Amino acid sequence: MQRITLAGRLIITLIVVAAVYFGFRYFAGDKLAAPATTSANTQIATEPGNAVVDNNSPAASTAAGSTQAFAYEAPVPVNGKLKGVVELGASGFNSFIVRIDKDRNWKMEKAEFGNSLVLENMASDDDVRRGLKAYIGQMLDFGVAGRDIHFVVSSGALKAENTGKIIKALKSLNYVVNTVTPEKEGILGLRSVLPPSYADKAFVTDIGSGNTKISWLTGGTPKSVETFGAKYFQNGSSDEVVATQVKEKAQQVPAALRQTCFIIGGVPFELAKQVRNGKERFTVLKAADAYQLDNAKSKAGLNIYKAIAEGTGCQQFVFDWDANFTIGYLLSLPAQ
Repeated sequence: MQRITLAGRLIITLIVVAAVYFGFRYFAGDKLAAPATTSANTQIATEPGNAVVDNNSPAASTAAGSTQAFAYEAPVPVNGKLKGVVELGASGFNSFIVRIDKDRNWKMEKAEFGNSLVLENMASDDDVRRGLKAYIGQMLDFGVAGRDIHFVVSSGALKAENTGKIIKALKSLNYVVNTVTPEKEGILGLRSVLPPSYADKAFVTDIGSGNTKISWLTGGTPKSVETFGAKYFQNGSSDEVVATQVKEKAQQVPAALRQTCFIIGGVPFELAKQVRNGKERFTVLKAADAYQLDNAKSKAGLNIYKAIAEGTGCQQFVFDWDANFTIGYLLSLPAQ
């Protein structure tokens, strides 16, 4: 017998090793299978049905962010009339067109948001004129009568040095300028946001740039308190000092009204965007600790939001995508 070459011996060795391996697999069967595990990115729902939710999917991020839908539908106006309002806020010009009926039921028809940089002292008379004329023209084109267009200056904007010049420019254009105190603004916000069915179990928060208003009803009488706004960092106020004062203000809300908070304002808008389901009008926010924000104003607003939650113990914050204090102003006007 001829001696087996080196190559031949290698081939025979590979055949033997393969035979041993597959034979072992055959007899061992499923014992070689890795134990089943639940991925760290997969969560088993505790609700009936035990549905598996992949937290990496877009749908799951909404579900994980907002654990519940808000079961309330605002009444629709019947034979309502179009009315418009332009707001000069601490962070810009905004305009809203709403339809209001005789029972004060309302619906947002159109919203426009601008930026006049009021707090940064960069708005000129020309900025005011151009902005207002543009907003007025859009409202007229939409079908709002000239006499039903109103102008309101927010309490936060009133604190800015440049606001006086802007008000003067508005009046030079023969417009009536309506100013509001922080307390009045909070009450107007309450009027537009708080559903009648929640009057005895909820309160309202408006986190603006210049200030924050916390409001509620006591025996049918509105009450509003003011505290820091989301741009408090520009004045050198520390997060700790702000959180302490905000908690003290929030603790004035009666215990019976702390089940739900209807919340509006620029920073709540940013928070709601992350968890909104479709085009829903009401979005339940996540807890403050669940958000990661990257700019100074948003972080400051989040600090205020967290302080209100801690001060009241409220577990449900509901953002209203349509309501704001200027709608409350329109609702406060005599019926026409």
